[in-house]
Amino acid sequence: MSFWQHLTELRKRLVYAVLGIVVGIGVAIVFADRILELIAQPIGGFGSLLSLEVTENIGVFMRVTLLGGFILSLPFTFLQIYLFIKPGLKPKERQWVLRAVPLAVILFLLGAAFSYFVMLPNAIPVLVQFSGPEVLPKWKSYVDFVTSLIFWSGVSFEMPLVAFVLAKFGIISARQLLKGWRIALVVIGFAAAVITPTGDPINMIILMVPLILLYALSILLASMARKDEQGDNS
Repeated sequence: MSFWQHLTELRKRLVYAVLGIVVGIGVAIVFADRILELIAQPIGGFGSLLSLEVTENIGVFMRVTLLGGFILSLPFTFLQIYLFIKPGLKPKERQWVLRAVPLAVILFLLGAAFSYFVMLPNAIPVLVQFSGPEVLPKWKSYVDFVTSLIFWSGVSFEMPLVAFVLAKFGIISARQLLKGWRIALVVIGFAAAVITPTGDPINMIILMVPLILLYALSILLASMARKDEQGDNS
């Protein structure tokens, strides 16, 4: 395809992806009350939160349904990415990229589940202890913090898949990842400090442990990707 045909195809896939997110938001709106209950559960329910601004509840509703719509539309979004790069792939490359689509969704959901079931139960008591039991957190600040934690945890869990894809295209190698483990630890520590809402070492370690394991898995997958690539070339 020519340059303009690539741009047309990219615009088409972006439009489809946005439409998928819109549909996902529509579904999330139907279950918005249940989603809000789940988000408020780690802090003790709606009674532990305070709404001060007139538009605060609307902002919270929109943020929650947007995140819900994004997560629900993930399979369709990743499929659009695959369809965009499909013409430039060899038949075998199309197979492993297509198999990577459900894996990308699973990894994001694992990261989101880790933040909700592991990070939040440890972070919320620390935050409440600092603010004091007589202080009620604002709805908006609490939801912003929870949704950001869930989103970025999901994104960070995509590390092995990104490493596999980059290794497949020859951009990185398992040897480079293994050699740069010290730099990786610093980056992981910085990412844990940014993602972790409390900033205390305990919660940082809770997040760093799975990230380090995911980095080790990235090295393994990168090695497998290059072996598979060498096998195809031979």
